Amino acid sequence: MIECVILHNEKENRFETEVDGQFAYVDYIPYEGGLDFTHTWVPREIGGKGVAAALVDHALQYARDNHLKVIASCPYVKAYVQKHDEYKILCQ
Repeated sequence: MIECVILHNEKENRFETEVDGQFAYVDYIPYEGGLDFTHTWVPREIGGKGVAAALVDHALQYARDNHLKVIASCPYVKAYVQKHDEYKILCQ
């Protein structure tokens, strides 16, 4: 997984990063007691470097650390959770 600086942009409801001048993010919709991850976006120019995995892992760690439940509406987030047992407990 690539190491990158990931910021929590609460105003836009997303976790975001910039890699090689390209902007990537994972969006969420907050709800009482949790986050519904709705979309992950990584430009083609930086695809395959593990940016999406880094973003989703960071977002799920945030949810876990803040005792939030997770809805994985985004197919990428859903697949990531299925591959990482430590996050399955977060999902409803």
